[in-house]
Amino acid sequence: MDPVGIAMVGVVLVAGSAVGLWRRRTDGRLRVAQSTVPPGVTAEQTDGVSEPAEIDKLDPALLERLGVEPGRVTLLQFSTAFCAPCRAVRRVSGEVAALLPEIRHVEVDAESHLDEVRALDIWRTPTLLILDADGRVTRRATGVPTKPHLIAALAALLPA
Repeated sequence: MDPVGIAMVGVVLVAGSAVGLWRRRTDGRLRVAQSTVPPGVTAEQTDGVSEPAEIDKLDPALLERLGVEPGRVTLLQFSTAFCAPCRAVRRVSGEVAALLPEIRHVEVDAESHLDEVRALDIWRTPTLLILDADGRVTRRATGVPTKPHLIAALAALLPA
């Protein structure tokens, strides 16, 4: 094998490893919804636990088409039929909803609701949105969030 070929294999391995490490670090992390971050503060600086600023309420008709009930804190999960991580998110979200009765888990087939997926800027599955009782997206995760992180994110939305 010539030196150029060896160099190309090395570059591909390094790039693949970098992408894999980045995905491992960001997958499942509950982020503050971008519109909830105060001006001049990055989402990373909020560390996912700050009080969200005022954000726009989602269209009630869109939420109704997705099966979201008004006045309830909702875990809105977007899944596809052959998505293995989607099953893990379903399990974790179901356990959290069973643990906290004021939380509702709604799973939506992304392929059957393409207009809503585009309107909510969903790019991959699983994507989990945490909606407050007013229909605002307060947190968002792609991948599988951990149960403790999910409970911590919901704690700020629940009555004392």
